[in-house]
Amino acid sequence: MTTEQVLTVPGRYKEIKRICEFVADGAAKAGFDDDTIFHLELCCDEASTNIIEHAYGEEGAGNIVISYEVTNEAFTIVLRDNGQAFDPGDVPPPPAITTRDATADELTSQLRIGGLGLHFIRNLMDEVRFVSDRRQGNMLIMVKKLQKEDK
Repeated sequence: MTTEQVLTVPGRYKEIKRICEFVADGAAKAGFDDDTIFHLELCCDEASTNIIEHAYGEEGAGNIVISYEVTNEAFTIVLRDNGQAFDPGDVPPPPAITTRDATADELTSQLRIGGLGLHFIRNLMDEVRFVSDRRQGNMLIMVKKLQKEDK
């Protein structure tokens, strides 16, 4: 059985909560536990923020279309925008953090503001793909596999 739901919202920060609630509702219906639902919401929050900040460059410059599809094997989330194209390969991984004998201030200084969203997405999702073309715009595809115990 396959079900797909779609939501279109303006690219505004206040809409991110709505996007996360939309995905959380679908993930709950798909049978994911609370921890996994939180991870899916975090990924959608990060991706939506990146669309507003980087693809559009400002709030309200375009829409975000988010959809999810549930199959017997996976929960697939797709975020679409018509902003500036993006190559995730251009984003370096975060620096290795040395925690031995480091103070909280020293650890914090090793992390730069931003740049961790894509890292979280890559680590929390089972598959992540990014497609960009002039006709369809940008698509971030995030897949979380359904485990037998999740069904």
